[in-house]
Amino acid sequence: MSHRFELWAPAAERGVTLVLDGDGSPMRRDPDRPGWWLAEAPADPARSRYGYRLDDDPLLLPDPRSARQPDGPDGPSQLVDHSAFRWSDTRWQGRALPGSSIYELHVGTFTPEGTFDAAAARLDHLAELGVDLVELMPVCPFPGDHGWGYDGVSLWAVHEPYGGPEGLKRFVDAAHRRGLGVVLDVVHNHLGPSGNYLPRFGPYFTERHHTPWGAAVNLDAPGSDEVRAYLVGSALSWLRDYRVDGLRLDAVHALVDTRALHFLEQLSAAVDGLAAATGRPLFLIAESDLNDPRLITPREAGGLGLTAQWSDDLHHTLHAVLTGEGQGYYADFAARPLAGLARTLTRGWFHDGTWSSFRGRTHGRPLDPHRTPAHRLLGYLQTHDQIGNRALGDRISAAADPGLLAAGAALVLTGPFTPMLFMGEEWGARTPWQYFTDHQDPSLAEAVRTGRRREFAAHGHSPEQVPDPQAATTFLGSKLDWTEPDRKPHAELLGWYRTLLALRRAHPEFTDPDLSAVRVEYDEDARWLVLHRGRFRTAVNLSDRERTVPLGAAFADAPAGYGSYRGSGDAVTLAARSVAVVRTD
Repeated sequence: MSHRFELWAPAAERGVTLVLDGDGSPMRRDPDRPGWWLAEAPADPARSRYGYRLDDDPLLLPDPRSARQPDGPDGPSQLVDHSAFRWSDTRWQGRALPGSSIYELHVGTFTPEGTFDAAAARLDHLAELGVDLVELMPVCPFPGDHGWGYDGVSLWAVHEPYGGPEGLKRFVDAAHRRGLGVVLDVVHNHLGPSGNYLPRFGPYFTERHHTPWGAAVNLDAPGSDEVRAYLVGSALSWLRDYRVDGLRLDAVHALVDTRALHFLEQLSAAVDGLAAATGRPLFLIAESDLNDPRLITPREAGGLGLTAQWSDDLHHTLHAVLTGEGQGYYADFAARPLAGLARTLTRGWFHDGTWSSFRGRTHGRPLDPHRTPAHRLLGYLQTHDQIGNRALGDRISAAADPGLLAAGAALVLTGPFTPMLFMGEEWGARTPWQYFTDHQDPSLAEAVRTGRRREFAAHGHSPEQVPDPQAATTFLGSKLDWTEPDRKPHAELLGWYRTLLALRRAHPEFTDPDLSAVRVEYDEDARWLVLHRGRFRTAVNLSDRERTVPLGAAFADAPAGYGSYRGSGDAVTLAARSVAVVRTD
């Protein structure tokens, strides 16, 4: 069967050679598209391996649009026939983001095996938990076997140790059969430090702008039309060929773009077009530290049109409230933590043009609670970043007892934002989630090791305290312990999460998108807080003493609680470190 090979390689001056199953043949220039090269050759649509040689360079380069890298990022590419996969979810109509809840997981540490198939075998746990969407951390190929995934270098392919393209499709198919949508974390702002061959082909990066990873991805310099098309094409491939329901876009504040049509607006329009063509609701979730509502403002209203964005401010306020930590970026949130939590729950962000001591400047922009649906912000108690970027990778369960964890979970799951959990959170996992890598280049491995230890030395940690990212024990120790959910106190906390998610599904007050209708009352000194959602109140007592908390309406019943509580009149009395979800008359 003849296959058409296409390559954008404006850096090639004398010619490009296609090497297909060991045989080389010259490619011809495309007369209609500058910088593109073409070739037709007989190929097995599911097995043929190939690569490209530019000019007289003997190095065989993988295809930038490779759908599979069977031997890793440095090996040849392999064709994939996406039409050959037999999907069983033929009735799947998609899962929209509004009203949904998300569960973030890392394929390599979610199960002992660390594969898509092993993760699929645990999907019944997530269905019984009551979440709606499973968010996979990045799955593009990177050197070595294990890592977080943010060093991916082949943006159209799937990491082979996880199970490759077929494994990802089997996982998505299995999730859809259980009524679970799938979100994929993708990285457009940089590529990993090893195995990145894109600069050999053309101007994929530009020195006009710089990011923490070096030269920025080229979104506005000469050649950027093709770079943007490359990234949009990759995004659409995940949604179309793998039937993923949404994408999480990593650190979009690092996508430097000065053009009139911002790349994110272009991507948003393309995804909306695919949604219309497929009849499935598709969405984009941004990670951004800008606190800028224009990201999630519809395009027709002058925004970039993304569906939602992460809200670290809620995490930071909750973390400060539950742990008492006040160092680093927690300083702003720890001064009056309950006031900060109330501000964030009702206004979307803590920093919306306010002074940030951590940054040494004002930060953010006000969000209009009357015009911005609350589901456009994601709220969470933990994420991979907020755990793994700590020196020891310690979860909040290492610093807060089950009662405080239950209170934090209740505020997230009955709160106004789209809730997201991090794997193991639902049972208060005691396993850490640390920063781990498997760089094959010894000098790079040492640079990562010493750099991380130097980073945390400034925070008072000795080198011996900081886990070695390259050590196998760091990776293996970050895997979930699936014996925990059946043991105390983990089983009780797991039951609490299931109860909260069931309440959220059963009562529309908890998914009401009207942020302006959310009210919060609190007492900073007595350490209690009440979140008002229609007829419901989520009352938390974070102190070490029993507290009587006003509800603002007559107590009817308490459909859920963690710890001891009793209602009377227009108040509920909570034992120390306990929480109740109360219905009022």
